[in-house]
Formats: sequence, C-alpha cells, structure tokens
Amino acid sequence: MKKLGINGFGRIGKLTLWHHAGRKYFEELVVNVGRNVGQSLEDIAHYAERDSTYGLLRGYLHGHNSESVVRDLDEAKGTMTINGIKVTFLRASRNPGRIGWKDHGVKLVADTTGKFLDPTLPADAPGGSVLGHIESGADKVITSAPFKIKDKSRDLRGRDPHDDWVTTVMGINDNNYDPRRHKIISNASCTTTCLAHMMKPLLNVFGPKKILSASMATVHASTGSQQVLDRLPKTGAADLRKNRSVMNNIILTTTGAAKALRLVIPEMEQIGFIAESVRVPTSTGSLIILVLNLQEELSGESVRREMINDIYRQAAEIDPKKYLHYTEKQNVSCDIIGLPRAAAVIEGHETHTRTAEVTIDLMNVPGIEQDVISSLKNHIIRVPVTQAVIYGWYDNEMGSYVNIMGDRTVTVADNM
Repeated sequence: MKKLGINGFGRIGKLTLWHHAGRKYFEELVVNVGRNVGQSLEDIAHYAERDSTYGLLRGYLHGHNSESVVRDLDEAKGTMTINGIKVTFLRASRNPGRIGWKDHGVKLVADTTGKFLDPTLPADAPGGSVLGHIESGADKVITSAPFKIKDKSRDLRGRDPHDDWVTTVMGINDNNYDPRRHKIISNASCTTTCLAHMMKPLLNVFGPKKILSASMATVHASTGSQQVLDRLPKTGAADLRKNRSVMNNIILTTTGAAKALRLVIPEMEQIGFIAESVRVPTSTGSLIILVLNLQEELSGESVRREMINDIYRQAAEIDPKKYLHYTEKQNVSCDIIGLPRAAAVIEGHETHTRTAEVTIDLMNVPGIEQDVISSLKNHIIRVPVTQAVIYGWYDNEMGSYVNIMGDRTVTVADNM
C-alpha cells in the first residue's frame, strides 16, 4: 500500500492533504498534527474541510453541488476518510524522531512545518531534526522550504559524496534527485519556484554572460508567521516589522530566493543578483517583478519587449509539464489563485524594455594595464545596455507551490 506521511497541518500541510485527497496516488495518508486539537477529532475534520482562501474541500474536489467528503470519523483510532482515502491523524509529538512512522508503515514524509530544515543536524538534536523522520522509520523526506544549515562550513549544494540531501524545483533541476543517494529533498520555496521558471528561458536564450545583472522583488501575500495585530517582539528579535499587523501594513522583509536559485540553476553564480520581498495584506496570490540588465550586441537583433515575450511564449508552448504559463491578459492577483501547477504566469502585457548607452571610463576599470589604455584613441567607451522588466504571477499556496510539491512527492514515490 502506498502511504504518505505529512508532518504539520498548517497552511501547506492542510493543502497538501487536499492535493493528495484529490489526486489519489497514495492509498492512505498519515498526518502528524503533533498535539491535541480542539475538543475532539471532529474539530480536526472541521478544519480540514474548510478554508478561508479556497472554500470547501468538497467544492474544490467535485464542484458546488457535491456533498461532504469527510466521513467515518473514529475518535479512538484518530482516523477518518477524506474523499475515500483513509487519513490517520497523530497527536502525540512534534519531534520528528518520536512520531513513529514505522508503526504506521510510512516510508515517505512531506515535512510542511518549516521548522526542520537543517539536514546536517543529528536525529537526536534538541528540539528535533529532519533526520529524525529517518530515525522514526521513513526512508525519504521532502521539506516544503529551503534548507537552512547552521554550520556555514557545509555546502548547501550537498556536493560532498556523503551528503544525502538535494534541492530541486520541478521542471528545472528535478533530475538532480538521485534516489540511490538522496534521503532528504528540499522543494525550495514558492518564490524560488516562480523565479526559476522566469529565469531559465532567458538563460537558455541569452546565456549568463549577456545578463549583466538582475534583481527581483516579490510582492508576496501574507503568511502564518506574521501577526494579525501588533505584538511585542520576542527576546533578541532584530526585525521589528514582523511583529506589526499584517492586516494594516505593507511590510518590508527578506527572501532567500537568490541563494536558493543558485542551487537549482548553477549559471546564476555568474550573475550579480539581488532579491527583496514585500508582504502585502492578501491571503495568497503573489507577484515577482524581475529586472534584468542585458548587454546589446553590435550585430544581431536588439532586445525588445516582443523578443522577451516571444521567449516566454515559446517556452510555455514547449514546456512538457506546463509549469510555465504566458498570458497577455490583464490579470490581478485573485486571477491566479488555484491555477493548477502554474509555477510562473508571465504577464506579457506589462513586459517593458529600455535601451541606453552606459558610459565607461577605462581609466577607472581595474585590471587594465596603463599602456593598453594609453594606446587607445579614447579611453571613454559607450556600451548599449537594455533594461527589461518582467512580471510573473504565482499562487504561493495551493495553485503553484503545493500542486508542484505534489508532483515532486509522486516522482520520489515512483522511485522507491
């Protein structure tokens, strides 16, 4: 019997259950909540079948005329059926090493807590470790967030032959996963997934040398880590904005998308890249604003808006998994919510390019010998550079991230 363990039952955990309840690849799901919830199993069922963003589970699966798909609750066993799939809820421990996956026949776990992200920590580390899932009986673990390794001497890429972890984005570098070697797979993040699918078609056409620099800002929906109302920061907290009301503010924050992008697209190491994030008061539906500086060639077609759009249009057409979408419609964030497996929806209507000459004084460029500069008629050169601005939508919860993580989970299961 194919079973999937889900650790954590927050936003990503619940929607992961929704995905697999509808997909029915796994015959049984085991969800570790890690604590008692409400007054009974009924309260877990109540939470599982309702969502303020995506509506009722039955409507999501079968349309508005359908009946409840949550049935056969057994409080003593902690079980119920959801869309005909048996689901067992565990409520004993949050520590991965104490969950007891072996007792439930679970070999593959999706950890959606966002807490256990250091694959170098031992299984018995204080507070728990992702390796605890392996100690608890699982063979493979997929995390729903990028790795965070405390030991800075360790390589996030897992290039040491003894490292048994890897970061992948479906449709970009999913083949980097080696089922014989890797036990822990990071599914990166929603932002990295979108950004990777925005950058890859451009790199395929221009290559990293023509892209002089790049930057992105994600206008990101709120997440469960933010506060509904203002609250005092925790001891030692350095970022005071995280404790301000998500309902009333646009909040500047950080993103690890640039670092994670280099893990899945190594060519990005050759490009100066900056990534920033702004949180806004919406429940889901986010946007990446990508800015590139491209060096123009003396011969050949100039980089213009239509060229950029053609790159994405053609890439979307030949994408075998249809993760990349291209549209010339005028969208708003709600239009993207729930759109299946749309890693990035390129808003072609808003693509912009501008070309200008950048003046460079060779006297100020390090590494050029003085006699070389003296031999030139003019030490001032002008280089044509085109700046391109590209917009990419993504549903940071269900439509993009969870559905694509579901694909990752199934591909791992297929090779177990």
